[in-house]
Amino acid sequence: MLLQRIVRGLFAAAAVLWGAQAAALTADEAKAIASGDTEARVAALNRAVTNADGKTAAFIQAMADDAVRYTADQVFVVKDAKGYDPVTGAELKLPDDAEEVINNNLMRSALDAAQAALKLSSPDTGVRAEAAKALLSAPDESRLPLVEKALAAESDAGIKATLELVRAASMLSSPDKARRVEAARALGGSKNPDTKLLLNQRLGEEQDADVKSAIHESIASIDASLVWGERIGAVFSGISLGSVLLLAALGLAITYGLMGVINMAHGELMMIGAYATYVMQGIFQRYLPEAVFGWYLVAAIPVAFLASALVGAVLERGVIRFLYGRPLETLLATWGISLMLQQLVRSLFGAQNVGVENPAWMSGGFTMLSNVTLPWNRICIIIFAALVLVAMGWLIGRTRLGLFVRGVTQNRPIASCMGVNTARIDTYAFALGSGIAGLAGCALSQIGNVGPDLGQSYIVDSFMVVVMGGVGQLAGTVYAALGLGVLNKFIEGWAGAVLAKIAVLVFIIIFIQKRPQGIFAVKGREV
Repeated sequence: MLLQRIVRGLFAAAAVLWGAQAAALTADEAKAIASGDTEARVAALNRAVTNADGKTAAFIQAMADDAVRYTADQVFVVKDAKGYDPVTGAELKLPDDAEEVINNNLMRSALDAAQAALKLSSPDTGVRAEAAKALLSAPDESRLPLVEKALAAESDAGIKATLELVRAASMLSSPDKARRVEAARALGGSKNPDTKLLLNQRLGEEQDADVKSAIHESIASIDASLVWGERIGAVFSGISLGSVLLLAALGLAITYGLMGVINMAHGELMMIGAYATYVMQGIFQRYLPEAVFGWYLVAAIPVAFLASALVGAVLERGVIRFLYGRPLETLLATWGISLMLQQLVRSLFGAQNVGVENPAWMSGGFTMLSNVTLPWNRICIIIFAALVLVAMGWLIGRTRLGLFVRGVTQNRPIASCMGVNTARIDTYAFALGSGIAGLAGCALSQIGNVGPDLGQSYIVDSFMVVVMGGVGQLAGTVYAALGLGVLNKFIEGWAGAVLAKIAVLVFIIIFIQKRPQGIFAVKGREV
């Protein structure tokens, strides 16, 4: 094919790029690349890449960006509506009759190939890695001389491995059957979805039975690896969702599980924690140097806790303490308060969602397998949820305040007779549960936008986690949150998000019907 011959010629010429003496771009070369018959333009591009310098690379980039015009005797690179000489870089008057360069598909393919060829000689490791990946996505046997030259000069192990794959993928189109079989078997060890796509494309074109068999074996090997990657990804997504549900449910484990208060404003306490994080972000952006901006999230953690705890304490002293033992009235009162808090936030921050940026150290992700990347923000939230759980378990089980909280919730009259100020302990306990909700909001701000309706997405799921885990049982809350998160993600991968949500709800209903006391039932004298 004409395109293959042209691209083959281009890469064969580019293969001597490292050994040739770099020569400056000339006006005649620029004119030949920009105007004339397409085949002649590609041939001129071929020659220019052979002796490329920085100006040649810049001109090829301008051609790819459609930022070149020409007249009968001059070529112009257009930038900010001004014309520049591609050879000297001097500013030139752009004539009104200058024609735009038209790049058809053949020319664009040649330009892309030229850019990839030039990038392989870059001193920047990142640029070379990007070029190698680009070549892997569109392999061709004509690129073998260039790829082998790059392999001989490459020192980075990762890039070298990618170039080895490029070499094997390029050999798939070889007329030599033995080379095609060798390439197919080599690609079977890549464990890469892109490589599988290339093998499938070649399978549709291949006629030889032996080569087809080798391709089938390689695809099966890649599929086996990708299946494990998908399973690991689903488990991680489930644990990530479970950690979010755990943070949201830990506060309810106190206010509902230990105190018996059905707090429908729990989601709004999470929202307050998220907005406290947003405010801290604004303070760091406005008043502190950019170098310390990444630490705003660390400062936001205690602020989010205290803001939600303070609102929770006011809520308990002003409303909840008059409604103990009256769950229906508590539900209605806190639901009304949740609406008030939402409207207050709309009045202060507006009805639109606001964005909270991830610090630099939480951006990106960890590539575990070729098809599994674990985002750092999710990993940090999982660790944060574990730390909050450990701190809460220590507070409830090992401190004087925890002892008083357990004593008051288990037997209020006896605790009062022993001198415990039960009203104050109620306030402390409710503020603690509310503060943990604020921490949940702080974490949620790192994985989505913050808005007045933030808490409404998690309040029902949080109650389900607490009830399923066993009322007042922290261990049950952990198992229920992680179990529901993983179950939801596995079903979601099979049936979709909506059906997964329905299936999980049905599962919870059936579970509670069969075991109304939850995963861990209260035993002994605690009943």
